[in-house]
Amino acid sequence: MIIRVGIIGCGSIAKFRHAPEYHENPNVEIAGFFDYNRERAEALAEIYGGKVYSDYLELIEDETIDAISDCSTNETHHIVTSAALKNNKSVLCEKPIAITVEKAEIILEAEKTSKGILMIGHNQRLTSAHKQAKAILQSGELGKIITFSTTFGHKGPEYWGADKSKDTWFFNKSRSVLGVAADLGIHKVDLLRFLLEDEIIEVSAMAESLNKRDSNDALIDVPDNMVCLFKTQKGNIGTATFSWSFYGDEDNSTKIYCEKGTMMIYDDPDYQIIINKMGQERICYQLEEIQSNDNQTSTGIINEFIDAIIHNRQPIVTGEDGRMALKIIEASILAAETKKTVKVVLS
Repeated sequence: MIIRVGIIGCGSIAKFRHAPEYHENPNVEIAGFFDYNRERAEALAEIYGGKVYSDYLELIEDETIDAISDCSTNETHHIVTSAALKNNKSVLCEKPIAITVEKAEIILEAEKTSKGILMIGHNQRLTSAHKQAKAILQSGELGKIITFSTTFGHKGPEYWGADKSKDTWFFNKSRSVLGVAADLGIHKVDLLRFLLEDEIIEVSAMAESLNKRDSNDALIDVPDNMVCLFKTQKGNIGTATFSWSFYGDEDNSTKIYCEKGTMMIYDDPDYQIIINKMGQERICYQLEEIQSNDNQTSTGIINEFIDAIIHNRQPIVTGEDGRMALKIIEASILAAETKKTVKVVLS
């Protein structure tokens, strides 16, 4: 079975992740590209084949296309993805699902009547270390979870995005909206929900623009650093740190502290999981390194999306998962702005 895919938005996420991973999948034909910067779409079409469309709706309405990767910028996800679902396309929507929970609801409404499936691009669930970590936690080997900490930081989107400049859209509040929280933080709150099998119900946070400046040398108007304190439904507490100003090595680590020991994930250069059991036993797992901006290995997200389409099943990251992650991020931003603890409404 061959799935014909169109990619909307041809920036770095499409160039380095979606397009090459589709190309490697034997069940995919890349059928078309659209980007407001036509040269970007043409550059990818030259490599992978497919048609360059003059309008995103033209691509979405093409009846020969089965699925869409929505790699557009944050503020248009609810427009592009809902339109594709209404045209019965399956959609892989990059994170965040939308810039507000209200706009995410537009997507979920469109999904209800669509013949296509919806998946959100939270790829951290798919790394071998995170899947192994979840299996270990489920086994009960470490006992109950007590607390946790997670971090995601790198040197910033101006080093990674298609426009490698201080005027990147990530720094533009009208387009990025949530800054580092929606770029990096949302990955980690989705990962916490996945690993802990628990819901975050209360948030305290601090978020600031500490370092990043635009081309006018003014501090950007979205947060470039954020620290959160979370409480879960089961009563655990933990922290999360997100940063665009880690100018050394990228940090994408998670630590989970349990009754019978501690699990360190992506915290060591040689071992992707290290378990310390009460200081008496040390177990090391050597798996693949996590994908980073400097280490462009396969995320597995494309293969999961295509397999879900072929087998007509729910993907590992649903639209509802995307909405819940965004709810936590929205609550975190509100907590930082009001300097109050904010409850996350689960319904």
